[in-house]
Amino acid sequence: MDSATLKHEAVFKVGEGEDIKAGLRGAHTKNLFLKDDKGKLWLISAEQSTQINLKALPKYIGSGRLSFGSEDRLYEALGVRPGSVTALGLINDPDQRVQFILDKHLADAEFVNFHPLVNTATTTLSQTDFRTFITHLGRDLKVFDFDQVEARPIS
Repeated sequence: MDSATLKHEAVFKVGEGEDIKAGLRGAHTKNLFLKDDKGKLWLISAEQSTQINLKALPKYIGSGRLSFGSEDRLYEALGVRPGSVTALGLINDPDQRVQFILDKHLADAEFVNFHPLVNTATTTLSQTDFRTFITHLGRDLKVFDFDQVEARPIS
């Protein structure tokens, strides 16, 4: 297993903790917990600089209109609070109510960084270990290229 966890001050938003990130190898993430107007829940894990067009995205992923999920819904679905949203929270969703989408930039990275359910630490995982985690949860990995949102929908 090629992973390590670094404890640090709380980081709440992308753009905070640049000094912490500078000392970690791999791609850094932003994680969006979303709800569509049909009641479906979504988690998007993307490389921190990836642009995500929430207005255009529904036709590409097959969702209704997307908005950010509430704090209560986030805690109920993934067991984390705002600022600690992470793909690792999928471990708290055994019924797979939350649809998970991974950004192609993260899928292509050798190492990825996620909060380990709290925003006072960052865990670096090899891509192999991250995919093993997803497989052990019984999830199919849906990788999406957000750079192509305007170009073509997923089939």
